[in-house]
Amino acid sequence: MRALISLLTILAMVVATAGGTGFAAAPSGFRLGNEVLLDRYRHLIEGKRVGLITSFSGVNSKGESLISIFANDPRINLVALFGPEHGVDGTAPAGAAVKSYTHPILRIPVYSLYGEVRKPTLDMLRGIDVLVFDIQDVGARYYTYISTMNYCMIAARESGIPFVVLDRPNPLGGVNVEGPVLKDTFQSFVGVDLLPMAHGMTNGELARYFNRLIGVDLTVVPMEGYTREMIFQDTGLPWIQTSPNIPAIENCFSYMATGLAEGTGLVQGDKFQWIGGAGLNAEQFAAALNAAKLPGVRFVPEQMGTRGGVRLIITDYRAFNPARTGIYAMFTARLQWKFTVPRSGTTPASITMFDKIMGGREVGNWLLADYMPEQAIVAYQPELALFKAEREKYLLYGFFGSTAGPAIVINGQNVFSDVTPVIQNGRTLVPIRVIAENFGAHVDWIESQSTIVIRHGTKTIRMVLGQANVIVNGVSQQITDGVAPTALSGRTLVPLRFVAEHLGAEVSWQQSTYTAHILR
Repeated sequence: MRALISLLTILAMVVATAGGTGFAAAPSGFRLGNEVLLDRYRHLIEGKRVGLITSFSGVNSKGESLISIFANDPRINLVALFGPEHGVDGTAPAGAAVKSYTHPILRIPVYSLYGEVRKPTLDMLRGIDVLVFDIQDVGARYYTYISTMNYCMIAARESGIPFVVLDRPNPLGGVNVEGPVLKDTFQSFVGVDLLPMAHGMTNGELARYFNRLIGVDLTVVPMEGYTREMIFQDTGLPWIQTSPNIPAIENCFSYMATGLAEGTGLVQGDKFQWIGGAGLNAEQFAAALNAAKLPGVRFVPEQMGTRGGVRLIITDYRAFNPARTGIYAMFTARLQWKFTVPRSGTTPASITMFDKIMGGREVGNWLLADYMPEQAIVAYQPELALFKAEREKYLLYGFFGSTAGPAIVINGQNVFSDVTPVIQNGRTLVPIRVIAENFGAHVDWIESQSTIVIRHGTKTIRMVLGQANVIVNGVSQQITDGVAPTALSGRTLVPLRFVAEHLGAEVSWQQSTYTAHILR
């Protein structure tokens, strides 16, 4: 049985290597959520009947299938698999219905969530104690894997089942947030929540965002060694085909740049690396796009049959902005060729796929009004700014440490702080949120006394803004170097080492990376 199951892992490795990416070693200290799970979060699945939502991309950093890992572990009872669009094996064409079946080796049900149903039914979840999600996403709102996660979270909440997300990197990085924000009346399976085209969040961060409306018993198993600036190439992971048209990381980056204009006649080609249409002159289209000097990309004129268009050559993956590039390409094409702009009716059933992908009618209105690309980008900025502010509540991962602000790493996870930590007299001060969320501490703010009270287990720490004298379990103590709690940008910052050590953690400072490491 185990030899047969290992074929799943071998097949994944063959496909990844065939794609030309190979299996480069991940950076020291980087681990996927599915690897952290088996080290520090086994209690979430051991002795329980597990339903695994996964696809062909659900592998660890060695290319080993999580299906195989779970099935080979006698302490894990894998009882059902759930597959998204393209199926568990990742081979079904885009939009093609996938059927449920019985796994030929494991003899357990493989339920399709892209066929007759898209949300697990009560019957599918009967006999399952916990649902686990492990699928590589591509960072775009309308790629349906995050929609499947959302629907599964809702089903888990309805059935009273805990939901576990094994986190994975956003291949485009955690900084690139771009595009029109979806309107709630245009929600669909290609837009399940109020997100811009590029959300800049990991699956785990998205799950936290979704859960503000869902309320499932959610646990995110975080990655270790991951920071917001990292794009997929920084992880050292091989790219595993997420769907037939995204076999390589290049296709993933160009996906939003060429695949926006559904139903207009402006189409993508060569797996999202080309964009054009029958009414375009390839040379003129390329000249206009290159004149815009979009970062990280150049455009080569290329005729594809009767269609004139351009091939995208990504020259700098960090600087490249896929969604903004897609907006430029679409609006530039419209100025040169009056392609048809699909229009939605007044009923939900009459909403066009174009408007679903755009997130509303506004983009179509701007195209019809002959907006310049820059005008369209300016027009969606106010709603995008509101989303960015809301998004911060759900972020898990922080930035690289630098002299502009140190990084805080807790048990291997670089944690997000909505205000950059600061250093005073050689001591690091962090927003109280970092302590509360990552230590499970309860924090009270007594405004009339400018006092913070931190409670964790049997420990109570009472601190006053601007005072280095602290009361710990009723005993007065002095903070080393006289560094006192302070207020900054509307947030309360406290001395990290003093608080963390009193809550039972070990703190060390790494000067070379400007990082405070905390072990709990």
